[in-house]
Formats: sequence, C-alpha cells, structure tokens
Amino acid sequence: MTRSHASLQSRLLILVLGFAVAVWLGAALITWRDAQHEIDELLDSHLAQAAALMLVQAAGDHDDVVDAPVLHKYAPHVVFQVFVQGQLITRSANAGQQPLASQTEGFATVRREDGEPWRVVAAHQAEHDVTVLVGEQMESRQAILWAVMRSLLRPLLLALPLFAAALWWSVRRGLAPIRELRETLERRTPSTAEPVSLLGMPRELQPLVQTLNSLLARIDRMVQIERRFTADAAHELRTPIAAIRMQAQVALGAGDDVAGRSHALYTTLAGCDRASHLVDQLLTLARLESAPATPAVAVDLGALVRRVAGELVYTALGRQQEITLLADAGCLVAANDALLGVLVRNLIDNAMRYSPDGARVDVTVRRHASGSVMQVQDSGPGMSEDAIAHLGERFFRVLGNERTGSGLGWSIVRRLLDVFGAEAQIGRSQELGGLSVKVFWPTLAAP
Repeated sequence: MTRSHASLQSRLLILVLGFAVAVWLGAALITWRDAQHEIDELLDSHLAQAAALMLVQAAGDHDDVVDAPVLHKYAPHVVFQVFVQGQLITRSANAGQQPLASQTEGFATVRREDGEPWRVVAAHQAEHDVTVLVGEQMESRQAILWAVMRSLLRPLLLALPLFAAALWWSVRRGLAPIRELRETLERRTPSTAEPVSLLGMPRELQPLVQTLNSLLARIDRMVQIERRFTADAAHELRTPIAAIRMQAQVALGAGDDVAGRSHALYTTLAGCDRASHLVDQLLTLARLESAPATPAVAVDLGALVRRVAGELVYTALGRQQEITLLADAGCLVAANDALLGVLVRNLIDNAMRYSPDGARVDVTVRRHASGSVMQVQDSGPGMSEDAIAHLGERFFRVLGNERTGSGLGWSIVRRLLDVFGAEAQIGRSQELGGLSVKVFWPTLAAP
C-alpha cells in the first residue's frame, strides 16, 4: 500500500503555522534578551546610585564596624561593604568580613562562599581612601526577568491558538477554488467535454484551467475522430463484406459450373482487395487527423515522385496505362518524406484508378520563382465542376463510375495539403482532356 501524500492545504497550513511558530519563538528570544539587558542596566544603575550615596555618607571618620539594620524582607538579596583606608567600617548584616570583590572600580560578577553568583559594583574615593562595594544576588534578577517574561508570554500563548484557528480558516478559504474545481471535475461524466468556466477563478488557477480546457478540447476531438472512424468503417465495410459473402455463397452453389465458380471467386478476391484498400485509407486518414504535427524538412519533390511512380508502374502495366514523368532537379519543399509520399501516391493512384484501360497519366514537377509545382493529369473522363466542388468530402464518389474506391483518397489529400501549407488547383487538362491537379509549394532554398 503506497503512502499518500499530504494535501496541498495540509502542507500549506503546516508550513505557514511552522513559520509563525518560529517567528514567535524568535520574537520571544529577542524579547528575553532585551528585557534581560534592560533589567541589568536598570539594576546596575541602582547599585551605582546606592554606592555613591554610601560613599558620601562615609566621608567622615569611623572607628568601629557598623552593621546596617535589615529594613526590608528582600534585604538579604542585597549586600554592601564600606572600607576606609582598607579597613571595613560599615557592612550589611549578611555581607561578611571579606571584600565582596577584588577590584575597586566598576562592575563584576562573583561567587561568594555559598557558591551563588552575585553582581557587585565597586566605587572608590581617592581623597579619603574610601571604597564602597555593593552586591546583588543574581537569583533575584532572574526572578524579575521571569516575572517580566511571564507578562510577555502569557498573551502570546493565549493568542497562538486563535492565530492557528484564523490561519486554518484563511488557508481553507484561500484553497476553496481548488476544491470547487475538483468537485466540478468529479461531477462530470466521461462524455462531457465542455470547457471549465473561468468566471470567478483566481488568477493563479486560470493558466491551469486554460490548459485543462485545451486538453479537454483535444480529448473531445480525438473521441469524435474515433467515433467518426468507427462509424465510417462500419458503414463502408458493410458493402464489401456483404458482397464477399454473396459471392462465396454463389461459389458454393455453383456445383459443376466451373466458370461460374471461378467468376465468383475472382469477384470475392476483388471484394477483399477493395476492403483492404478501404481499411488502409481509413487508417491513414485516422492517423492524419489524430497525430500531432510532424516536423518538416527539406524533401526533393522530383526524386520522391520518381520513386512513387516507379512503385505504381506495375499496376499501370496491368491495365496497359502509360505513365510519363518529367521532373526538374532541386525542387525542394518543406514536408515530411513519408506523408509527402502518401500525398503523391494518392494523386497518381486516383488518376490511374479513375481512368480507363490504356489511358495516359502525365506527372510533371517544375521549379518556379514562387516555388515548386507538381501537376498530375490524365486522359480519363474528367469531372464536372459540381463534382470537383465536392472533392474532399468523405466517401464522395462520382455517380456512374465503375472503378472501385473508398471515396477517402481526396479527404487524405486535403488533410495533407493543410499539413504542408500547400495549395491545390483542380480543373480539366488542356492537353489530355481528363482531370488536372496542380499542387503549389512555397519556395525553399537549397541547403
């Protein structure tokens, strides 16, 4: 069982909340350091003021050591000593006999006999050789610091759950369009291809929805192509299959009639050929309509036409038809070699297929200043202007034509002309009297 990934909402909430907590802890740390610094500055100034006051009071003569009375419950947390000419003359009750610090000027942090840290300030008056030492227990400072921090942290601790709830609501509210998009797609049926509405869609989601709509349009086009292909194939294959079945029944019922049986079998083979040709045409058209655009390269049109005509020459000989080819050298066009071969083969095959036995088919490839031109003309019956207007429609065939065909050749030609960006001109051949097809390609410089 694969482990599921966290939702976008959960990840966003965790990241934002984690960032907020980190900021909160950083702010608390900075507040702690600032409060500690300010408290130290404040209390150090108090120590200095007390020492200065005692320094003034000790300016007179003293013979005996005087212990100061305990006047406040927090007095044990503060001690002082006064030395005149190196002799201790005044001290607090808990100060002891030994000097609180070794220096005679400035601040210092020392440890007394009990191991507790004390903050001591020393002040010295040189004129009367008076030194005053005032110390404060560091524990009292920490107690004040914790009191300050409690007053700062308590509101933050109360605000954090509210902040998290507001943040959760904000993230959920902000991701609501994504949930709506998901629910919209879930409600759709597989056959629905309408684009998703961009109305009210956030700016960040609009490119995603536009890409999704483009994908839906391509999928719908592919589905329509598949449906049309299936319908076309079912419709067109029904006739040759029925004919093959009928001829097979005729052959079975021929009995001793060898000639009738042979005719039925030959007709069956012709029906198989027609069905095979139809399937090939349908598959080619389906590939052209569904495949993405293929990259174009420089193709020598004259050489390709010679190759395709050579492949069809045996078919022409079977019907006593004549194929003539005249191609200029260096007629380069921008196309795909395989698809261009399909185009040329369909044009020449159509000219041969719909011309009578013994007909003539002329193929020319010329290079002009405006580009390259390929012309295919035949000596067949040609087509009326009304029939030419319908060329390219699926399964369109001229009425009264006895030749077999699927009616898809011109659909393939039209599609390939769009792919190559070429143009076709269809009319009656002035030289041979049949159909004339000219295909124009823009100029392509030789490499």
